Amino acid sequence: MTKLLVPACVALLAVTVAGCASTFASRTNTNTNVAKATMNYPEARRSDHVDTYFGTEVHDPYRWMEDVDSPEVQQWVAAENAVTQPYLDQLAGQDWLKQRLTELWQYERWGVPIERGGKYFYTHNDGLQDQSVLFVADDLGQAGRVLIDPNHFRADATNSLARWTPSWDGTLLAYAVSNGGSDWTTLHVRNVETGKDLPDVIDYTKFTSAAWTHDNSGFYYSRYPSDGEGRADDSKPVSIYYHALGTPQSEDRQVYALPETPERNPYATVTEDGDYLIINVEHGYNANAVYYKKLGEADAQVVRLLDDWDALYTFIGNDGAVFYFATTNDAPRGRVIAVDIRSPDPKHWRTIIPEQAETLSSVHFTGGMFFAEYLKDAHSLVRVYNHYGDHVRDVDLPGLGSAGGFAGPSDATQTFYAYTSFTTPPAIYRYDIASGKSDIYRDTKVPVDDLNSFEVEQVFYTSKDGTRVPMFIVHRKGLKLDGNNPTLLYGYGGFDISLTPYYSPARMAWLEMGGVFAMANLRGGGEYGEAWHLAGTRLNKQNVFDDFIYAAKYLESHGYTRPDKLAIHGASNGGLLIGAVLTQQPQLFGAALPAVGVMDMLRYQTANANAAGWASDYGTSHDSKAMFEALYAYSPVHNAEPGTCYPPTLITTADHDNRVAPWNSFKFAAAMQHAQSCDNPMLIRIETRAGHGAGKPTWMVIEEIADQYAFLVHALDMPVPGEKD
Repeated sequence: MTKLLVPACVALLAVTVAGCASTFASRTNTNTNVAKATMNYPEARRSDHVDTYFGTEVHDPYRWMEDVDSPEVQQWVAAENAVTQPYLDQLAGQDWLKQRLTELWQYERWGVPIERGGKYFYTHNDGLQDQSVLFVADDLGQAGRVLIDPNHFRADATNSLARWTPSWDGTLLAYAVSNGGSDWTTLHVRNVETGKDLPDVIDYTKFTSAAWTHDNSGFYYSRYPSDGEGRADDSKPVSIYYHALGTPQSEDRQVYALPETPERNPYATVTEDGDYLIINVEHGYNANAVYYKKLGEADAQVVRLLDDWDALYTFIGNDGAVFYFATTNDAPRGRVIAVDIRSPDPKHWRTIIPEQAETLSSVHFTGGMFFAEYLKDAHSLVRVYNHYGDHVRDVDLPGLGSAGGFAGPSDATQTFYAYTSFTTPPAIYRYDIASGKSDIYRDTKVPVDDLNSFEVEQVFYTSKDGTRVPMFIVHRKGLKLDGNNPTLLYGYGGFDISLTPYYSPARMAWLEMGGVFAMANLRGGGEYGEAWHLAGTRLNKQNVFDDFIYAAKYLESHGYTRPDKLAIHGASNGGLLIGAVLTQQPQLFGAALPAVGVMDMLRYQTANANAAGWASDYGTSHDSKAMFEALYAYSPVHNAEPGTCYPPTLITTADHDNRVAPWNSFKFAAAMQHAQSCDNPMLIRIETRAGHGAGKPTWMVIEEIADQYAFLVHALDMPVPGEKD
């Protein structure tokens, strides 16, 4: 941490360091005239706005950027794009990158089939379709027919199919449409046989699926209230509603709300037998509650079954009054329990599958079996148990990759799953439940001459505090460990999310260019269970950044690369990661790609109700003095130091990102451009008609990656793709 002005404060975790407040204040008030980079960045007005946290004054000169629709912000966005895009367009290798990325994307991709009422629903993309198409088939041996083609939603394909849920008998389908990448969606209902939409239209929704009743009379869903002018208001709490088919949304009945705890969000599912409404109550990522209501009884009340907020509980299924849950209760790596709702006291709970050495990531009850998906050192292991919890067998997977799926009705005779790894394109397998045999149902052929010319290593390195951290490294066989290899290091480290191996056409382009790709499994993720997650949250968040920094040091000390050849990349919470390590240790890196990041850690929670829920991982600047100081110590916006030479950086965000508000990236770009003291470019690329990333059309993805990789080719002094030596 030699580059930091206040290393003691930056290293602050759970302890208060004397003198931090005054050091912070003097740092913030510094108005140093520094040499600016030769690039002509747009002027970003620096206001006099000041906030006070526990006696510490914090200047927020770019507070005005939080009004993203204001004329001043829109003018600044346009001016930044007018600088960034011409710079990117003139970089050598752009034409080759766009051509090769387009070629690499040209392969058929299939989704895992979902069976409902004897029909099979799945997605398919012929390769370069901007949006995958939803198909339905009456028989797996027959060609399916198009049910929804989102490529026709809008001419530029920026509207997408966000979610879809068939009714239990497969005759109806509820589906959600996102406009321009927004998390806000509109629900529609389609007749599966005719392919025609019913008149039902549901607005004011985010992140919700439709929970169909078994008689197809309607479905349950979660929605935000209207602001009175036809717009959704996500500053207010989510509630569960019931929509009766054929009626306007204005007549939908509110089924459950939590006005006394507006920060908690209820979402509904209906059990396979149709007897119960399950209400999952969410707030944060460390614990939740589960309630239920008996359906078909007019006076039935909601029962708060699991309401201690002591662990995570995921409903798997039920056998009458016996409910099955995956939980971290008394099992930080996860276990499966049976709760008889007639005797719900924890002393009556039965452990079906005890905690294992590996981390339980997902469970399905299909064909009378529990399919338990585990992570073993960040790769998949799938075990099959009968309904008593006896281990029947393991699913025979092809290698150290990622497997997912295994859903289906409780009386199914088969199920489906996908498998992929860094060098194995995703294939769909059909699994016979009785015999345990897997057969390839849909194979994938990619336009790569020899996937066997690349190899994958998994290494374990030691972080700052002695913690052993895994990292995958992918490269061409025969790599020379001479420190000269351009390397892209990727990380995330948060919200109990695990990074596991998967095939990516973008990363394949990087490997073909001679690059090394590394992915570190940082604390804050879910790779090793609850303890691993909590070790990278709140006052422990600096552990995540240290893990990433020491991943970079490992790659450099073991000859894979050197600082001027090492690029770093992360998105969302991973964007925060890149912003934090970039401002803490700029000398370690040759280029940075922070994407859609959470960059203002003192105010991120003010953006919307969804952002406020991230406090379980981050904490907030108002929680306590220690929490404020910890956030302030690593907040990227507040640690851009004037007079510092930062490596070439390309910040990316989107003007329709309503998950991580784009003003996080706006503020960071303005602060970094103000601080930059050398000629290294400090650019921001702001996409229009896009959101946080989901639903982005293929053409837009290819353009963005081509820009990022061309930026890295120039910054890392790589051979120009497509040119002979």
